[in-house]
Amino acid sequence: MRVAAVLLALWALGGAPFPAHADPAETDPDLAATDPDYAAARQAIVAKQWEEAIARLRKAEVRHPDHADLQNYLGYAHRNLKQFDAAFRHYKRAIELEPRHRGAHEYIGEAYLMVGDVANAEKHLAALRAICLLPCEELTDLEKAFAKNRR
Repeated sequence: MRVAAVLLALWALGGAPFPAHADPAETDPDLAATDPDYAAARQAIVAKQWEEAIARLRKAEVRHPDHADLQNYLGYAHRNLKQFDAAFRHYKRAIELEPRHRGAHEYIGEAYLMVGDVANAEKHLAALRAICLLPCEELTDLEKAFAKNRR
């Protein structure tokens, strides 16, 4: 309990014990430092070069088939190409590997909203509410997607 309070205080004061540049979709940003294909894929995602991202992620996947962030990014890139079957497959794999992966829950929830499957999107919203004991960006973003979907 004491450690959690110290970490929270550090974060609140701007001395975050976690990298400030970390992507909220990632739980293991270190892979970008050790795998050039994964690093290139992240850059391609930022540039919205979805095909390039998928190609580089597939190369990295050969070396890291059980990496939840990699699977999440594959889902994200496929979703942006409207390749929903592949997106769902990768998001589900990310959640299978890491059941509390906030980014995967957010992104799969958004994908379900995009295809009109509100019931499944709500399951991931509920999962994020259970995971995020303090407000988290992924929960906020998925709630915004629900609000936008209702309009």
